[in-house]
Amino acid sequence: MTTSPDIIFLRGLEIECLIGFIDWERRVKQTIVIDLELPVDCRAASIRDEVEDTLDYKKVAKRVIAFVEASEFKLVETLAHRLALLLLEEFGIAWVRLSVNKPGAIRGSRDVGMSIERTRADLTR
Repeated sequence: MTTSPDIIFLRGLEIECLIGFIDWERRVKQTIVIDLELPVDCRAASIRDEVEDTLDYKKVAKRVIAFVEASEFKLVETLAHRLALLLLEEFGIAWVRLSVNKPGAIRGSRDVGMSIERTRADLTR
């Protein structure tokens, strides 16, 4: 984990993708909702007030959207893990926490999903 307690978060990022293992789920895009927490040391950015001194959350969001829209995973577990590894690798962060919600997946439930945390050590596994 980073020594800084600063965290950038994105909550409620809605993305359409193929997700699921049931036949109809392999043909129809569904909405999933992603929540992210990413470590960042905001001290330099707060002094210079420049985006290059922090983690650009717009770039993170665009990359997440592109990855998820192109994906066709059967399990939200796979999507979450692969997305976490991508963020660790491409943005050089120490760790990531993310949740993938699949609204309406279970009748009578608002949403179903999972949350994970991965670190740079997971890149070598």
